Amino acid sequence: MESVQAIKQRFGIIGNSETLNRAIQKSIQVSPTDISVLVTGESGVGKESIPKIIHQLSHRKHNKYIAVNCGAIPEGTIDSELFGHEKGAFTGATQTRNGYFEVANGGTIFLDEVGELPLTTQVRLLRVLENGEFIKVGSSKVQKTDVRIVAATNVNMFEAIEKAKFREDLYYRLSTVDINLPPLRERQGDIFLLFRKFASDFALKYKMPTIKLNEAAVALLLKHRWSGNIRQLRNVAEQVSVLEQDRNITANTLKAYLPVYGTSNLPAVIKTKKDESDFSSEREILYKVLFDMKSDLNDLKQLTLELMKNGNVADVEKDNESLIQKIYGKETPKKQAYDSPREETEVLSIPEINTNNTEIIPPVDKYHFAEEIEEEETLSLHDKELELIKKSLERHEGKRKLAAAELGISERTLYRKIKQYDL
Repeated sequence: MESVQAIKQRFGIIGNSETLNRAIQKSIQVSPTDISVLVTGESGVGKESIPKIIHQLSHRKHNKYIAVNCGAIPEGTIDSELFGHEKGAFTGATQTRNGYFEVANGGTIFLDEVGELPLTTQVRLLRVLENGEFIKVGSSKVQKTDVRIVAATNVNMFEAIEKAKFREDLYYRLSTVDINLPPLRERQGDIFLLFRKFASDFALKYKMPTIKLNEAAVALLLKHRWSGNIRQLRNVAEQVSVLEQDRNITANTLKAYLPVYGTSNLPAVIKTKKDESDFSSEREILYKVLFDMKSDLNDLKQLTLELMKNGNVADVEKDNESLIQKIYGKETPKKQAYDSPREETEVLSIPEINTNNTEIIPPVDKYHFAEEIEEEETLSLHDKELELIKKSLERHEGKRKLAAAELGISERTLYRKIKQYDL
């Protein structure tokens, strides 16, 4: 069995990080077996090196090694690419085609970005992993294949499983052994080594003198986040090598090639999808409006009955002060609405009839009210909702939080209603 150092030299891997060495050691140990391996890590950390190591150290090294970028193949054609198709299986299938699992029989397939696979393809892949069987698109014939699968992903698989974007059973079949590659920011001692290697390679490629960093530039290099990992570091080394005339690079020069994090002027990404809670809030406010309408009508009936029985408006107003305030808010109805002078009201007198064959009709009370013309009350939910929101805001002096609590809706929903009704 080859040593970790020998493998690094053979495959051009730079770095002495303990976590990197552990990942390579794992790769060496699983290579002689046929178990599935899942390589995890951020984008740009060099995950494609691990499957090559596993294949070259296995008994399959003389057979085919095929790397498939699952994220780059359209969803409609990925089944055909992986498993093949029969002639006439779909529009454009003018001839039978062998898929990667058939071509790589006896070898290794590297499925990069496996987390991007459609769910239907995941079911087919699970069958291959379990018993080595697959069916071509447009065929009913079951075929066998002997392929070792090494997969890689930069997706958080547990989050994808929770969101039903990745099958849990497939995850556990793929990750019999999980090899994680650390991000570059966790390999502080390897950053400058990698930069020097890239600078040397580009100097040879472009026939230029090799660039050199002073101490301040090296410190800046180590301090940077490197969110793009090794791929980003290589890109910066190439830019500096090609563009800079002075081959001695200072911190100020290098700084121009490093993106500044946290100062982006791009607009924030706002979730625009209307979730279930928003619909629930809409229902709640409608129910609240209906119940409040019913309550207000009952209260108005009660006041009307009191006025009919007592006739004295002042007494009724005094006895039902809390009820009036509940209906009208802080401002009670104008006095003239029911305190207008009674002498201005024209009352039709009904003559008293007193015969032997008729009943005596009692005299008309001097405090009879004139017949009111009842206006038809609107039953529009829109108007009632608007009225309730106005009342609540006036009662709480424009404080949306208190108004929303009284209305039984969220402050966010109330704010949307205020904008909708232009309050």
